[in-house]
Amino acid sequence: MLSHRIQTLSPSATIAVSTLAAELRAQGKDVLSFSAGEPDFDTPQAIKDAAIDAINEGFTKYTAVAGIPELLEAIQNKLKHENGLEYDTKQIIVSNGAKQSLFNLTQALIDAGDEVIIPAPYWVTYPELVKYAGGTPVIIDTEDRTGFKISAAQLEKAITDKTKMLILNSPSNPSGSVYTREELAALGEVLKGTKVVVVSDEMYEKLVYEGTEFVSTASISPDMYRRTVTVNGLSKAVAMTGWRFGYLACASKELVKKMNSLQSQSTSNINSITQKAAIPALLGEVDEEIEQMRQAFESRAREATELMNAIDGLSVVRPKGAFYLFVNIKGITQDSMQFAKDLLEQYGVAVVPGLAFGAEGYFRFSFATDIVTIREGIRRIEKFVEGLRHP
Repeated sequence: MLSHRIQTLSPSATIAVSTLAAELRAQGKDVLSFSAGEPDFDTPQAIKDAAIDAINEGFTKYTAVAGIPELLEAIQNKLKHENGLEYDTKQIIVSNGAKQSLFNLTQALIDAGDEVIIPAPYWVTYPELVKYAGGTPVIIDTEDRTGFKISAAQLEKAITDKTKMLILNSPSNPSGSVYTREELAALGEVLKGTKVVVVSDEMYEKLVYEGTEFVSTASISPDMYRRTVTVNGLSKAVAMTGWRFGYLACASKELVKKMNSLQSQSTSNINSITQKAAIPALLGEVDEEIEQMRQAFESRAREATELMNAIDGLSVVRPKGAFYLFVNIKGITQDSMQFAKDLLEQYGVAVVPGLAFGAEGYFRFSFATDIVTIREGIRRIEKFVEGLRHP
C-alpha cells in the first residue's frame, strides 16, 4: 500500500531520542536530555511584541506564498549588510523552517540518479531528503584531526558526472566546525567549471566562538554566488524554534519561482504572525539579546569541553560554533547506538548516537541548557564510562 518513496524515509533520530527521554520523564524517571537542538532561552520580547501587534491588528489572513513584501525586504537587507550578498526579493522565499526550505530545494532540483555530496558528520535530515527526492547521497567522511571539514582534494575525488549538489553546513550540526574563508575558497576552485549546486546551511551563523569569523559561502567569489543556495532561519540564534521560520536565497529567480509553485501546492504561506514577528530580528532589533545568548553558549562550550575531555576514554574538539559537542567514544566502543541506549537507561542521560549523523564512534551532546544541568549530565556520563572501563 505504501509508496516506495515514503518507505525510503527514516524518522529523525534526534526527535526520536528526545521523545523517548520525555516519555521516561513522564513516567517519573530522572532524565537529563542533551539530545534536542533547541535553545533554552526565551524568544526576545521585541519579537513577541511584534507578534502580539499582528494579532491585535488582525493580520491573520493568507499572504503571498513567498512572504510579505516587508519581510522579504528585511531578509534582503540582512543578507546585504551582514553577509555581503545582493539579492532581489524575487530571489528569496520564506518557508516553515529551514527544513522545508531544504525539502523544497531537493524536490525542485534532484532527479533519480543524481548524486549529492554530503560531508559526514551531517545533520540527520540531509541524506533523507536526498533519498526521498530519488537522489543518491555520496558521503565524504571527516574526523577530529581535520576539524570535521572536507578538503578540496576530497571534494574533487567525490565529484562525478552525476554530481548535482554539495551540501555544506557551517557552523556545523553536530560537530560545531566552521569553514574558514580560505577553506571555502579552495572548495570553490574545485567547483569551477562544474554544474554542481552548493547548498549552504547557515542556520548557526551567529553562534560562533573564540573570535571565529563566520563567512557566507556565496560571498567567496562571483562563481560561488551563482551556484550557491543560501539557507537560513531564526530558530537557533534567536530562540524561535517553535515559530517555524526559515528562508532561502539564490541567484536563480527561476529556481525560486519553481519552489514557490511547490510550496503553493503544499503549505502555501508560512504563519502570517510569524512573518511579522521575524522582521525585528532580521533588522537587528534584538542583536543585544542574541549576543547575550552567544556569550552564554560560548561559556558553556568552554566548560563542557574541559569536563568531557577530563573523562578517561573520551575526547572532543572544542566547537567553533553551534551548541553541540561531538564526543569521540572510539576508545570505549564503536557502537554509539548501544552506548546511548545504555546511558539513557542506566543513568538517565539522553544523547544522540553518532551513527545518526553518519559518524560511528561518537555521540552528540547539546549544551543548549543551563550549566548546572550540563555539569550533572557530564558527571553521570563519567560514572557510566567508568563502569564500562572497569566492569
